[in-house]
Amino acid sequence: MSKMTTDSEYLDLAAKLMENARAGGADAAEAVMVESRSLSLAYRNGKREQLNRAEAIDLGLRVFRGHRQAIVSTSDLSPSSLGELVDRALSMARVVPEDPHCGLAEPDQLIAGANGIDICEDGEPPVDTLLERAVEAEDAARAISGVTNSEGAESSWGMTTKTVVSTNGLAKRYSRSWNSLAVSVLAGSGTEMERDYDFSTSVYAGDMRSPAEIGRSAGERAVRRLNPRKVDSGNFSVVYDRRASRSLLGHLSMAVNGSSVTRGTTFLKDKLNERVFPDAITVVDDPLRKRGLRSRPFDAEGIAPRSMKIVDAGVLRSWVLDLRSARKLGLETTGHASRGIASTPSPSTTNLYLEPGDRSLEELLADIKEGFYATELIGFGINGITGDYSRGASGYWIEDGKITYPVSEVTIAGNLLDMFANLSAANDLEFRYGTDAPSLRVDGMTVAGK
Repeated sequence: MSKMTTDSEYLDLAAKLMENARAGGADAAEAVMVESRSLSLAYRNGKREQLNRAEAIDLGLRVFRGHRQAIVSTSDLSPSSLGELVDRALSMARVVPEDPHCGLAEPDQLIAGANGIDICEDGEPPVDTLLERAVEAEDAARAISGVTNSEGAESSWGMTTKTVVSTNGLAKRYSRSWNSLAVSVLAGSGTEMERDYDFSTSVYAGDMRSPAEIGRSAGERAVRRLNPRKVDSGNFSVVYDRRASRSLLGHLSMAVNGSSVTRGTTFLKDKLNERVFPDAITVVDDPLRKRGLRSRPFDAEGIAPRSMKIVDAGVLRSWVLDLRSARKLGLETTGHASRGIASTPSPSTTNLYLEPGDRSLEELLADIKEGFYATELIGFGINGITGDYSRGASGYWIEDGKITYPVSEVTIAGNLLDMFANLSAANDLEFRYGTDAPSLRVDGMTVAGK
């Protein structure tokens, strides 16, 4: 089938699938179509290494027979293929186990209007523009004294358009775009080499940090890591750099995810409406943030999104729910369903962030006699059921309230409940990742060194 070019063509195709599924015996059905385009360019040591372009159209069909559901997907949109797709989905739905909590949203739950989240920039950038960004970033990184080699710069752009049509009356379509630039370099020589990187990603190219700034930052970070030391083990305050602090929000998001809550596989399962953080801590999920990297006009089930305080003044106020997990818990969905072409909906956060505190990073460090400033975390030693936490890390040692020499090959450990209870935030929040936090301090952690 030739590439479709108008919104109506996508919507009409999906509507036809709904008709065929209902005619074949489905009680309800849903089609999700994703059209994606991307362009990426790699540049290393002054030479262009590769240029890649990708285009794809994929379709997923979910059908329901009573409390049984089945999903099939394809990238072949020819009439014969789509006919087979419907037949396969209906056949599977006859034999899969029942799930009493599956099902589409009720019509009165669906989004009614539009919102101004502004998540798509029109037009594809010229290849020369991507090249200019990569060249400027790598040149700036290699110009830093002490940088000895480059792993390269990558400049990329992409756009994804999603169409969702369901037999409950949902027929919506939206597009999102992204621009990205990253550079990674090496400092030192022989066995004393260190690597670091920096990057910027945004919906609009004009919102990215400048290529020169990204390159300089990557080079300076790599040089600063040279000649790391080992440190003695003990209990210390750990301060998480903004690049690392977001990981703590990632652990929180998994612990409040409705799928984990319904299975009882989260250390927060009995903590709803209880104090988990100090009262200065508030955590927000905002799917409507203008030009947000994970903003969306509706969730994967057609529910209107809303900004929500997951943690409000230290108290855990909400789980992150889709329809299925909400039904199992006897609650209402929070509008956080996500899904791929070949998967059922599941809950996930969008633009998740921890609100900034009222102290600068320098003030956060000031009273630490000895401690660890973590800039990079390694591994994933997290027990989601108990909250036990253990991760490899590198960064810098703190002495008398100042960041001093680089440190490598340490392990930081604790329990997330204790860590959350002893957490404080700086005022340096930046929206760079989609999950964002300011610099965070956690007192009383175990730092295992030499």
